[in-house]
Amino acid sequence: MGGVGDEEPALKRMKFSSKGKIGLSNGCSSVEPVGGGLCSDLMARPLPSEGDEQVIGSKGVIRKEEFVRIIAKALYSLGYGKSGAHLEEESGIPLHSAAVNLFMQQILDGNWDDSVATLHRIGLADESIVRAASFLILEQKFFELLDGEKVMEALKTLRTEIAPLCIKNSRIRELSSCVVSPSPRRDVARVRSRSKLLEELKRMLPPTVMIPEKRLEHLVEQALMVQREACPFHNSLDKQMSLYSDHHCGKAQIPSKTLQILEAHDDEVWFVQFSHNGKYLASASNDRSAIIWEVGMNGELSVKHKLSGHQKSVSSVSWSPNDQELLTCGVEETIRRWDVSTGKCIQIYEKAGIGLVSCTWFPSGKYILSGLSDKSICMWELDGKEVESWKGSKTLKISDLEITGDGEEIISICKDNAVLLLNRESKDERFIEEYQTITSFCLSKDSNFLLVNLLNQEIHLWNIEGEPELVGKYKGHRRSRFVIRSCFGGLKQSFIASGSEDSQVYIWHRSSGELLEALPGHSGAVNCVSWNPANPHMLASASDDRTIRIWGLNCLNVKYPNAHSNGIHYCNGGT
Repeated sequence: MGGVGDEEPALKRMKFSSKGKIGLSNGCSSVEPVGGGLCSDLMARPLPSEGDEQVIGSKGVIRKEEFVRIIAKALYSLGYGKSGAHLEEESGIPLHSAAVNLFMQQILDGNWDDSVATLHRIGLADESIVRAASFLILEQKFFELLDGEKVMEALKTLRTEIAPLCIKNSRIRELSSCVVSPSPRRDVARVRSRSKLLEELKRMLPPTVMIPEKRLEHLVEQALMVQREACPFHNSLDKQMSLYSDHHCGKAQIPSKTLQILEAHDDEVWFVQFSHNGKYLASASNDRSAIIWEVGMNGELSVKHKLSGHQKSVSSVSWSPNDQELLTCGVEETIRRWDVSTGKCIQIYEKAGIGLVSCTWFPSGKYILSGLSDKSICMWELDGKEVESWKGSKTLKISDLEITGDGEEIISICKDNAVLLLNRESKDERFIEEYQTITSFCLSKDSNFLLVNLLNQEIHLWNIEGEPELVGKYKGHRRSRFVIRSCFGGLKQSFIASGSEDSQVYIWHRSSGELLEALPGHSGAVNCVSWNPANPHMLASASDDRTIRIWGLNCLNVKYPNAHSNGIHYCNGGT
């Protein structure tokens, strides 16, 4: 049973002086001391009044006492016990009050009744915390008595000390069963040492009484994360950040240089999409073909398969969840399913007299969904058998089609200015209604956000977790006649990219909406963009100039882990 036969912890090296203070028995310990002898008052020291309180820092928001205590706590946690003790002595600010020091020592010594009495004298305002902490202490006392075969004393503790606290009645019944029958003890008892009990109590007591573990580390990490999120160009997988300067990446993190021009199509390229693993890129063209491109170990793309068979222009493609198969959709024609490894067509989906206008995969990979020219949506088994259909105005002849990652909601443009979110099981419908004609949309990887392209040259970001809410707008690109597509991308999908009729690729910071780049290079309208989900530094754009451009970093420092990349750039002190 935990607690009775424990090896004496390091904290036991502390000893009481004749006056009740706690001091170091043999020099300074490298662990956080149970006492510093700096405060003889057993009651927790009251906070200084607002006028007396010392603050530091240029903003005047950091209380000096809290700052010093947190630093001392960090020094002890890092094993710098002498430095922590010297800081307490020199500053005159103890890490803990004498009452808290005494309480901790009593816990480690197993002086349960005295520790409960001291707990009441610490000065805790919340009586519920006092009761909960007392319960933990007395529960430990109960189990140690049972472990020492002192059953009647344990029963007395349960009846006269634990039960009157009037909390955790179900737990009290479990403790009672340990007295009646020893067999359940193994299941009920939480075997813990006294030091573990002390750690539980530290987490329970207010931070003003006992500073939480690793508090300084948490504050520093929090500050770094705020800087990273505020950095409009952060797009690096490097997790380490320097403390020596404020974080700022610069535009070198954004793919802005044409690394390769792909010229295998014979007409306008309307659609591009990277596979989920980032190893392939699929393109669809007005030349009635689709091409699967393979991303090489050096980051260069090459033709793997040219997919022919459609009688009309190919408007879109969709990768299977495992990236082993690809769907291609002709303009009001058929959907074809291809084997990525062989390039062979393994299934054709069609309905007599009705054209198929859009396609996507069910998250399990066992079904596909398609939009039809009669404005309905259909779900098929892979062998071509129709499983389910949703009739009525569920989609348009020119529409994207998506399904959320949990397979619950189908998303489609149902009217010129509205997106439908259709619950597949309940048939409930939700709508995103815009004041302008919607031309395309893109679903985020986590299925929580929808990027909606509008006729008026705006892109809107909607949060669709609950009631749809407009949370962002992006402007600057050009659109007057064609369907222009945008996408999420970069590290944690922190950026928005879009094509444009002015032959440029536009990139915005997702959170701030700031336009970061307008990339020239194409000689025709840029119809579609796709950001490599496995490489935040690779972006593809498809254009009416019959080419696909692969964009990467201007400065390539380190090869991307696991290849299939054009390199990765480390920032702000990374090596």
